[in-house]
Amino acid sequence: QVWSEQDYSDLKARLESCYPFSHYFRSGVIGSGLCVFSRFPILDTLLYQYSLNGYPYMLQHGDWFCGKSVGLVIIKISGIIFNVYVTHLHAEYSREKDAYLPHRLVQAWELAQFIRHTSKAADVVLLGGDLNMHPEDVGVRLLRGWAGLQDAFTEATRFEGCEGGCTLIPNNCFTVKSELLPFPLGIRIDYILYKAISSFTVKCEELKTTTGTAPGVDIPFSDHEAVMATLHIQRQGQAAGGHPGTTEPTLVDVVTEARTEVGMGLRAARRQRYSSGRMAVLALLLLLLQAAAALGTLAGLAAEQPFPKLSFSLLAFLAIGVLLLAAGLHLFHTMEVKMLQGTEEQLRLALRALQERL
Repeated sequence: QVWSEQDYSDLKARLESCYPFSHYFRSGVIGSGLCVFSRFPILDTLLYQYSLNGYPYMLQHGDWFCGKSVGLVIIKISGIIFNVYVTHLHAEYSREKDAYLPHRLVQAWELAQFIRHTSKAADVVLLGGDLNMHPEDVGVRLLRGWAGLQDAFTEATRFEGCEGGCTLIPNNCFTVKSELLPFPLGIRIDYILYKAISSFTVKCEELKTTTGTAPGVDIPFSDHEAVMATLHIQRQGQAAGGHPGTTEPTLVDVVTEARTEVGMGLRAARRQRYSSGRMAVLALLLLLLQAAAALGTLAGLAAEQPFPKLSFSLLAFLAIGVLLLAAGLHLFHTMEVKMLQGTEEQLRLALRALQERL
């Protein structure tokens, strides 16, 4: 991820001789971190920002401020139209208690839908990015199955790099070692996925990951190992179709599992909405009581102010602050509920369509 636009400009200047075409996807407060460098002209671009992306009040995580998105660049190489997608999904901060799993599943579903609905005119689809999910997590299975994508690591004829294709490894100086204790070899959360749309076939001839430090320095390129794939693309006589990565009976189970997780997130969001709404109502009642007491004193109904003026004023400011904060949280969680409801409804329709085909 390239979070700084100045870093992107520096990379663009350094890579211009080899990769003269590039695009930076701007999103959120601090940027999506997504960019593409290409040897071939970029014909078109598109950015889609995910509807859910964590919580703005979780400042220590900061995903919300990035405006996590999926970027699309369309490139034509030797008459073949490539839809190249780059993305970065919400991070997983706790494997045991993953409060962001529903948001990440919404992102995975929106990513799969975005690919399905924007790639119909393409010949080949390529997706690369940090999905922040293990290979067998429901989000990865949903993305592969619903969008019909193949995993370059599992399909590669030759592989060279970290064992198991891991991209977040313990011996990287930027990683938090304690978080990887359950995974001594590391985890694979960065992917290259692909599929052929029209009369082409795509095979992964070789997949590599970086290992160790960058040449000439004592630190690695990044906190993640880079992934590099060599793909062989060949035209065939008739249309190849979508090549679904998961059979429909299995996909029914995956969609059902994803819908269950989204439903659990929906119930949690409704509880948070109720709690913030109740807090706002209590703060409003306190303000009304204070206003009634102040008006009673001004109208002469009370002989004197029942509370010291300083304490009365501080309590009023506190109530106003709590009211504004709680109202803001209530609005945010109301939008979260609507987005989760919308995704659950889409998953329900997808599940029904799959069951009808079966």
